[in-house]
Amino acid sequence: MPRRADVTAVPGSAGPGIIEPMTRRSAGLLVWRGPADRPQVLLGHMGGPYWQQKDAAAWSIPKGEYEPDEEPLDAALREFAEEIGVPAPPGPYAPLGDVVQRGTKVVTAWAVAGDLDVSTIESNTFEMEWPPGSGRRATFPEFDRAAWFELPVARLKIVQGQLPLLDRLVRELTGGPGPRHGEPEAQAR
Repeated sequence: MPRRADVTAVPGSAGPGIIEPMTRRSAGLLVWRGPADRPQVLLGHMGGPYWQQKDAAAWSIPKGEYEPDEEPLDAALREFAEEIGVPAPPGPYAPLGDVVQRGTKVVTAWAVAGDLDVSTIESNTFEMEWPPGSGRRATFPEFDRAAWFELPVARLKIVQGQLPLLDRLVRELTGGPGPRHGEPEAQAR
């Protein structure tokens, strides 16, 4: 059940008086390197205690939420610098479109070629109560590490909602259909 702060009434969209979850929007970059037929992609491992012991489906493209008055690509560039600790590679930036993640988060992404050393990253941080119910606050990095992965491995590492972005990257780089994991605009889990 959504918390009160996470919901909004959308008149007429789901019927009178129905409360629907508020859509959150994020923008990010899928950075790739290597030959177009065998690219590697840059992913960050999500920080914090929930993700600490997880590896499969615990990695993400650098991305973050943005305000309605901010251009999504500008947000993607800002978030890359905040989460990886260095400026994003220069464009051109190829639009990969939107994916819908769990919890109604819409992620808009771009692909860009780049090659950078991510053996050490300086990610921004977030604060949360930890352990839950303790009343204590702890600070954690958004990403605790980043790495380059070949596509077969990246498909196992990336959060499932972002999996279609890998398929779209293949199509962008090769002009071919690439493997599909759901319809491009379908909700990903």
